[in-house]
Amino acid sequence: MSSSNTRPVTIRIDQDTLDRVKHLADTRQRTPHCLMKEAIQQYLDREEKRETFRNDTLNAWKESQTTGMHAGADEVSAWLETWGDDDELAALKCHK
Repeated sequence: MSSSNTRPVTIRIDQDTLDRVKHLADTRQRTPHCLMKEAIQQYLDREEKRETFRNDTLNAWKESQTTGMHAGADEVSAWLETWGDDDELAALKCHK
């Protein structure tokens, strides 16, 4: 991201949190600004992945409700129990 696309923002944090940020920044030999920017980026990356996973799960549920295709819990458990074995079962196929 080029500096021409960045904008300053202000956040209010309590003194204890600010002290913790400053201490960690000193420990890592970085600026508090750099540390907070990285923390925000990591938070956004994690939460965007979590939201994608949530949406994928909801879409899969809707599809299974529409098509009736599924794999039962007992089938999945039996399949998972073979993981890592010499006689590991092939991936399950969904059925009605």
